[in-house]
Amino acid sequence: MQLLFKILLFPFSLIYGLSVIIRNKLFDWGILPSQEYNFPIISVGNIRAGGTGKTPHVDYLIELLQKEFKVAVLSRGYGRKTKGYILSSEKSDPEEIGDEPCQLKQKYPNILIAVDTSRRRGINNLSEMNNPPDVILLDDAFQHRYVKPGLSILLFDFNHPSKKDLFLPAGRLREPYSSRKRAKILLVTKTPKKIKAIDMRIIAQEMIVNKFQHLFFTTVSASEIKPVFADIHIDSNLIKEQKPDILIVSGIANPKNIKPFARKISPKFKELIFKDHHNYTEQDAVKIVEEYKKMGAGIILTTEKDAVKLRKFRSVFSGIEERFFYLPIFINFLNEDESNFNHQIISYVRDNKRDSILHKK
Repeated sequence: MQLLFKILLFPFSLIYGLSVIIRNKLFDWGILPSQEYNFPIISVGNIRAGGTGKTPHVDYLIELLQKEFKVAVLSRGYGRKTKGYILSSEKSDPEEIGDEPCQLKQKYPNILIAVDTSRRRGINNLSEMNNPPDVILLDDAFQHRYVKPGLSILLFDFNHPSKKDLFLPAGRLREPYSSRKRAKILLVTKTPKKIKAIDMRIIAQEMIVNKFQHLFFTTVSASEIKPVFADIHIDSNLIKEQKPDILIVSGIANPKNIKPFARKISPKFKELIFKDHHNYTEQDAVKIVEEYKKMGAGIILTTEKDAVKLRKFRSVFSGIEERFFYLPIFINFLNEDESNFNHQIISYVRDNKRDSILHKK
């Protein structure tokens, strides 16, 4: 059935792919304008639709840069119900700015988080502030070629090789695999922690990394589970000792990624899956409570992104708030390449800051 579905969609993939290739050529030839900026712009994106792990990598960049620089993140705000440019505040919710920007704002209240479908307008608004940011991180902007970032980071999911995929809608490619040449840094994400060195070399050879590019491998790790509601204080180790039944609630691109972490808590779990970027309703919250009660004593485990959207239904979760947790995730670099990656990012920002002596020359 899946093969038949792909065959039926293949003609549409050809049309889509051809339009993307023509569009890219128009930018390459300078017929369509691509604006450059005289301050650091870092783009984080992918060429394959779906969860390659952009948000954890943007999170990593924020952690890396905020110690020395004033950081701003600009996103289109996928799933929001608003339009135009919005500079978020601590009161912003997912309906105003989107789930992932809201997640980052709640985690990093002191950095600038803005959304705009027009990246150029968003960059201009941020750069014209009285105290503008030193660096702007563009979330999911690899296809937004009206802006030419100073440094482009392109993510590839280890489990879904883009080289063998088809264009949307028959496949998941947003643009040709050859487009990777536009990126300065290539990241293979969700890499198995025990991958062999020979396998990493084979991947590097298959990707045909040129001399101007740098290839890194990252893997996903998880912190201890945390209560969804900040005023709840429970020792996560006590939860692990209980080995409770788990109701996994998720609305992300790859919900199966949470399973390995859930198994470390308990082998007994049930899933309640919603579509990626799902806008939860009160009825959804009621359904979650009903499924939890059917399961009996246990816990509800969700993702950090979903927790941001579910907190507003606290009244629905009344009585079981202490059994509702989320799983924070973060990335690790393999092959001892973290310091090399960090050096490249920090050096780029330092050398291209507005007040950089080298940049002024």
